[in-house]
Amino acid sequence: MSSVRLVRPRAFLLASAALTSFAAIDLPVALAQQAREPLPPIEIAPQQSRKPARPAGREGQGARRTAARRSAPAPLPPKPVVPAATVQTPLNTNTVAESASRLGLTVREIPATLEVISAETMREQGYRTVSDVAQGAVGVTSGDNPAEPSAFSMRGFTNSQINTLYNGIKIGPQNMTSRITDTANLEAVEFLKGPASLISGEGAAGGAINFVTKQPHTGPIRNEADFSYDSLNSFRAHYGSGGSTNVQGLDYRFDISRSLLNGFADDTNTKTLDVSGQLNYRISDNLKIWGAIEYREDRGKAYWGAPLVPIAFSGSHATTGIVSGNYISNFNKTNLGPVTIDDRTFNTNYNVLDNRNVAQEVWLRGGFELKLAPDLTLKSQAYGYSAERTWFNNEVEAFNASSGLPNSNMVDRERFYVAHSQRLVGNITDLIWDANIAGFDNRMVTTLSSSYLDFVRPGAANFPDDYVSLVDPARGYYGLLTTQQQTARIDNEALSFEDRLKLTRSFALIGGLRVEHIGLDRNSTDVNGLEKANFPFSKSWAPVTGRIGYTWEAVPGLTFFSQYATGADISANNIFLLGPTQPLDLTTSRTYETGVKHLLWDNRAEWSFSAYDIQRKNVYAAAGGMQLNIAGRQESKGVELAASVRPIEALRLWGNIAYVDARYADYNFVGGSFSGNTPPNVPRIVANASASYRFFTPWPVELGIVSRHVGDRYNTDANTVTLKAYTVADVYAFVDIPRTVFNAVDQARLTFRVRNITDKRYAIWGDPFYPDQILLGAPRTYEISAAFKW
Repeated sequence: MSSVRLVRPRAFLLASAALTSFAAIDLPVALAQQAREPLPPIEIAPQQSRKPARPAGREGQGARRTAARRSAPAPLPPKPVVPAATVQTPLNTNTVAESASRLGLTVREIPATLEVISAETMREQGYRTVSDVAQGAVGVTSGDNPAEPSAFSMRGFTNSQINTLYNGIKIGPQNMTSRITDTANLEAVEFLKGPASLISGEGAAGGAINFVTKQPHTGPIRNEADFSYDSLNSFRAHYGSGGSTNVQGLDYRFDISRSLLNGFADDTNTKTLDVSGQLNYRISDNLKIWGAIEYREDRGKAYWGAPLVPIAFSGSHATTGIVSGNYISNFNKTNLGPVTIDDRTFNTNYNVLDNRNVAQEVWLRGGFELKLAPDLTLKSQAYGYSAERTWFNNEVEAFNASSGLPNSNMVDRERFYVAHSQRLVGNITDLIWDANIAGFDNRMVTTLSSSYLDFVRPGAANFPDDYVSLVDPARGYYGLLTTQQQTARIDNEALSFEDRLKLTRSFALIGGLRVEHIGLDRNSTDVNGLEKANFPFSKSWAPVTGRIGYTWEAVPGLTFFSQYATGADISANNIFLLGPTQPLDLTTSRTYETGVKHLLWDNRAEWSFSAYDIQRKNVYAAAGGMQLNIAGRQESKGVELAASVRPIEALRLWGNIAYVDARYADYNFVGGSFSGNTPPNVPRIVANASASYRFFTPWPVELGIVSRHVGDRYNTDANTVTLKAYTVADVYAFVDIPRTVFNAVDQARLTFRVRNITDKRYAIWGDPFYPDQILLGAPRTYEISAAFKW
């Protein structure tokens, strides 16, 4: 497919650098800051301001000068604009989320399903990682697969069909670049459902998930510290501070967190370190500059799951309620017949003793926001990202059901090594225009973005294998390693337009269009450094995606919406790994969605409902190992319902349920057909429910329970092995310690939590590339934590 480049990336970056040099480096505009400092909206719901707004422009400056002369002998420098406080609603629909729109709209004003999990919710619900956050979202599942840390599934789509964003920036396919991420430094996690390429580009056929770091605020300095420890000897610690400095107009935020999360399987753990900081400097009412830096690190010893074992072999150790079905090993091709998870393998780690999973990431972001005129604002943000990742493991655990061989009734293993060296630089510039068109309020955002990515991937040239016993395996070491190298260089340029036209005070049309260019250069060399057959090669794409929809606030607080949206992503595996003989076309996806969002009862209750129909064409799916099959079309239809209510001040109830019917169509290949089958890791039903009650005693106490149900799923497209449905529950109790106990602390809270209180054993995830093994969920654990604010 031929295409015309919109802008050469290096030329555009140089121009952007020149534009931002007088203003410092920009940071992606994230949810929390947008909520605090919104642009002039088309229509604003009533909000509470911490301070009255000051007049802008020359009249405002004159008024301030007059006031200054009356109160002080010399004029004062301009004061920073004090942001308005966002009114919290039960489902956070009054939050502004840029992962769904650049128009500065709240969740309630966007014609799409968007869920925002705030830092407060993460703290109260005990969400330690972003995978924990996903477990509480509507219709989302996650498994913390070591091959794909923070792997997600929603609305029938998984892995690289869902974009993962960091402060609104995409760094690559989720199944290549995502890592286990602690929530301590996050302000919010946003879940945008359905095709979402308008905002985040290629890869968002199933939606986008955005991680938003904590942002500076204007006002007194606030500090916080959190500590926790659990029965697996895991611990977490976090310190954060932010507010206004002694320099007029300069605000800051700093966070540092450290964790050691031990797994339930032998010799498994993940250590994380996250340091982030940001400065916002309000030079005048019309100009703000800002910059940020973040360092993230995780080091782990990985758990790759429990092998599927024949029931006939396990005998009395066979379990029920975890998996079911008949299975022929993808690795050694032996017929296991009816399979189970052997209860002797619950805590067994089959990985080699010298295994490691390591990642180090550095972010630099920054830019400016300039008000060119009362109705015209320019924002530009530049960013640089660097990452080093390594996987060094045994990754296959396949039971061998053959007879008469040395490895009969043993677990076959195979080594895998891969490393990433990734560099990404880019710029996103927005021009926001507020206008009145024929008497109708209108806002339009024009966005020009460009990035250049360099990706080097040393990998194993050999795959040593061996076998170990099912029970008490001699884990051994990795052994011989020889390497080869792959490279990918990707440039991306996009021009997008988004518009909101208010036809009446309650009815608005919202739409957008994105024209994107993607250029890929790939090479692959063998162990001797010689180029492989058909390498190097180049490919380019020019997808056009968009959205059109409406919102109608029929009565105050009750909003109906509908939308048609499109997306595009790579049809085979992901863009970093495309080979010259693989299908190089893009898939296309579209969604029809309609729903309602309702805030009522004086902001004490809120509910939302949506129904959708998604279709993705030209799909290639995993057939086990690294093989790919063509699955001409994937269809997904479903409904989602979420609600939260506080009937009395002491009692809070919330819950959500999602139903999805996802299946392949036209999925035919030599030797069979998977048409009508369900994609892996897609349950029909996902539901969450929670209740908490607060006792307003001198030492206030709150008791709560959170339960989760996940329906049956499959681990491969063949749908022969079922991961059985499960229901788990957590309970917690916390006490708020009065300030009279700790005079220097404004808020102090002690929490006791029991996770998986019934000690349920269940299958949480199945990797279709490693279908011989299943990842199990964690057993019952106890945790105590303390949080302080001052």
